[in-house]
Amino acid sequence: MQQRTRDFTDCRPKLFGIAYRMLGSRTDTEDVLQDAYLRWHAADVSEIRSGEAWLVTIVTRLCLDRLRHAKIEREAYIGPWLPEPLVTAEPQTPEAAAELASDVSVAFMLVLERLSPEERAVFLLHQVFDLDYPDIAEMLGKTQPACRQIVHRARERVQQERRRFVVSKDVHLRLLDRFMAAAKSGDRAQLSALFADDATLTADAGGKAVSVTNILHGADRIARLFHVVARRAGPHMAFRHATINGEPGLLRFIDGQLDSAMSFMTDGNRITALFTVRNPDKLKAIPAELQLVSD
Repeated sequence: MQQRTRDFTDCRPKLFGIAYRMLGSRTDTEDVLQDAYLRWHAADVSEIRSGEAWLVTIVTRLCLDRLRHAKIEREAYIGPWLPEPLVTAEPQTPEAAAELASDVSVAFMLVLERLSPEERAVFLLHQVFDLDYPDIAEMLGKTQPACRQIVHRARERVQQERRRFVVSKDVHLRLLDRFMAAAKSGDRAQLSALFADDATLTADAGGKAVSVTNILHGADRIARLFHVVARRAGPHMAFRHATINGEPGLLRFIDGQLDSAMSFMTDGNRITALFTVRNPDKLKAIPAELQLVSD
């Protein structure tokens, strides 16, 4: 039993990476991994050629089942849906580094949302986790040509919708510092200048926090929103830097309480998209030490 536990622990970062990219929810991911752990301990290992392949198969199938149900639930979701954020001060631990080893940005996760559950699974297993087509076909009960075709279609869709700009961390951080200053002051001109003309703001509150329920388009509309927020909460508002889904982001606090996790897309000069998670259920998993305003 101890060896089985060690084997599972060794595979856990990879299993977490698959499940989170499939589900977009840390909570659901942990549930899937717990289910897989129990099945692993109950399995007859004499019939298992590769423990890692067995675990990847089980986790992928559990995710497919859960994702099909989640699609139905999200149709009733109030307002836009965003993935539950993975938040760290810095990805320093081996597990955190493995979780963020490849793209889990909010923008990429939203692109994956546009794929069917099956497309998402095959694309991730091949493109992100480098599994061969024979292994994927066996895991999902499909032919190799079918898997190749699925990956081809999914890759085309992902490439069409993924961002085109690669921005250094320092540039990203400087832009966030300018945003923090403008958001606290509420200066509409400064705020508007920070956003691209066709920028978007997507806010996920799930009906459990006050927020816009439609995607905002345009620098002026986004600036107007932050101007109003600053007028109401400016003196009680604070920010702190955090790594959100592997990229520089911000945590916003109102009256010392964590209010939202904010992720940004930028072309290096202006913000092209802002994603803010305000649903309190999705903020619970943020480490306790980050849910406090830094001095």
